[in-house]
Amino acid sequence: MKKILIIIFGIIAGLFTSCQEDYLEAPAKSTLDESVIFSNAGLAKGAVDGIKEPFGQTNSYRGRFIPFYGFNTDTEWNLNSDKENDAQADLMIYDAKPNNSQMNTENNAWSQMYTGIERANICIRGLRTFGNPEPGTELGQLLGEALTLRAIYYADLMKAWGDVPARFEPINSETLYIAKSSRDIIYKQLIADLGEASTLVAWPNETSSTTTVERINKAFVKGFRARLAMVASGFQQYPDAVRRSTDPELSVAAMYQLALNECRDVINSGKASLEPSFQNFWKKYNEENITAGGESLWEIPFADGRGRVLFSFAVRHRSVDQYTGQARGGIAGPLPTVFYDYDESDLRRDVTCVPYQWGTATNGVSKQELISSDTWNFGKYRYEWMKRFVTSTNDDGVNKIYMRYAEVLLIAAEAANELEGPAAAAPYLKEIRKRAFAAADHPIKVEAYVNALNNKQAMFNAIVNEHKFEFTGEMERKQALIRWNLLKTNLEEAKIKMANFKNRTGEYTNVPTTLYFKYKADNETLEIYGLNRGETTNPGPEYSAKTWNSLTDTKVNSLFKTGVNPDNRQFWPIWQVFIDGSNGKLVNDYNY
Repeated sequence: MKKILIIIFGIIAGLFTSCQEDYLEAPAKSTLDESVIFSNAGLAKGAVDGIKEPFGQTNSYRGRFIPFYGFNTDTEWNLNSDKENDAQADLMIYDAKPNNSQMNTENNAWSQMYTGIERANICIRGLRTFGNPEPGTELGQLLGEALTLRAIYYADLMKAWGDVPARFEPINSETLYIAKSSRDIIYKQLIADLGEASTLVAWPNETSSTTTVERINKAFVKGFRARLAMVASGFQQYPDAVRRSTDPELSVAAMYQLALNECRDVINSGKASLEPSFQNFWKKYNEENITAGGESLWEIPFADGRGRVLFSFAVRHRSVDQYTGQARGGIAGPLPTVFYDYDESDLRRDVTCVPYQWGTATNGVSKQELISSDTWNFGKYRYEWMKRFVTSTNDDGVNKIYMRYAEVLLIAAEAANELEGPAAAAPYLKEIRKRAFAAADHPIKVEAYVNALNNKQAMFNAIVNEHKFEFTGEMERKQALIRWNLLKTNLEEAKIKMANFKNRTGEYTNVPTTLYFKYKADNETLEIYGLNRGETTNPGPEYSAKTWNSLTDTKVNSLFKTGVNPDNRQFWPIWQVFIDGSNGKLVNDYNY
């Protein structure tokens, strides 16, 4: 049964207390405890599981980082972005302030991430000192997990805040207050740590420890290491400019080669693969199938009563109904133009972009109902695909996918294109597109399409687009746009495209302004006509009509705040409570 363990038993409680002065001045007791815990695989596993506990805290990943980080992009937006002087909206429109009321609390994601890092540091020290963690042993697996979990926390800290304090040893009285470190230093440490971790953890299903995607496995570690290598060598906002790192160890040549090697290791291992059907993959995800060895490489694990992934992002349910005991979902969705960016025969389109919600239930049963053209839902998250009936009022317990095999293929394509040319990238891109189209479409949509990408720039542009089609709704796009140096460019282009969609001009001239709908035989699911370009003829008297042209200039301009350059706001500010509590060590850059 999937779960995230909260470490409460007395023998290790002292290890994970908050950093109080009396704790810091009592190393002898802590060392004695560690010698007991980290020489015993069962106790050590409990301690390593405890590293994951901060993910589930309300103001951590559960209720703040997962719902809010990653917006707004050229493909996704938070539907509250048009609210003025709103703390949540400010996080999305590149106008966050250090005193943001949603985030400026002592128990926010920033502190929870460092709690996880401190727990990881204690586990890593204890396992190295007392555990003899060799490859192929339980203690070796646990050390690899601890190193990887620490890297996850650090990767997300840098994704959201840029340069952050580097803590790779447990806190003591001399290191209670420290300044920020260069992210280049941290990235190099994480890349080295993940290199070690990959020698310690097993492949998916190779041991009993790696049978579920809630435990760290070698395929994930290698894929994650490839992702970090691409990010570390990519463009990002430094205090002086948006640029690549000047550290030669983080050069494009070095990092892309590392990423390509790691991705090829995963691909050639046969230990992970694409689910043959895109829709079936997302159905299995919502059904909470956590078996390792498929497409999902690792997921942030939530217990049934924790986690707000569907609560935040699922197709909206307006009331308790036959599919859910909580009336939620729908705080964010694809931009109105995204559906029309897909090829009409792309099988991912209708899974990803949903133009309806579930209305208010009558006698406990609700029906799908069309929503306006500016409020699409993410279709990857659906209560109606769950096997479990959610009863919590504010948590759904569905895991958050942290990385899947499709990303490994696209990283391999991008790195191979840069280092070896488009022909080397083509097989990886083809594998992604083969799943996206029916077999009858492969000669044109896969083979001819990819074979025509005969130079690096054309292949790169295709990879950028494929990333959108594959990952819309997973909040991976923002960091990718940043490292490609496309954040500002693509956000500005997205505003233009939405204005064209609103006015039905340019590439949206032939998009209908009226939808026609009726209910299928089950009397709850919609049959819709008029979504595709050119579908303008009334299909018959059994259909009802709905105007499909509600997008406003105010909504279009809410993608990012007017007058703000998103490239100058790639990161959130460090929240004021942490600045004030840093003994003068922490400051905000980027003119915050």
